[in-house]
Amino acid sequence: MQKQTAFYKKLKEQLDRSTTFPSAYLFKFIVPTDKDQLQQVREVFATSGAEIRTKNSKTDKYISISITMNVKNSEEIIQKYKDVSEVEGILSL
Repeated sequence: MQKQTAFYKKLKEQLDRSTTFPSAYLFKFIVPTDKDQLQQVREVFATSGAEIRTKNSKTDKYISISITMNVKNSEEIIQKYKDVSEVEGILSL
């Protein structure tokens, strides 16, 4: 938990330093295709007006998810990362 807190603190500092808000932000994830992880990710972003693009891997074992969303600040980005971290098997890129 402490490691995760330090990660999000560093991410916030980097975002605040490198991004002018409001801004479009690109989230990238990879999820296995064996369960409903894609749907879970879609639900996290359902009310955000985000554009979601997907691409299956060559073996169809994984799905690459690219999500472009207009964000107001770095806290909004971090909250989305925290929300999707609950999805089993997700990898944030």
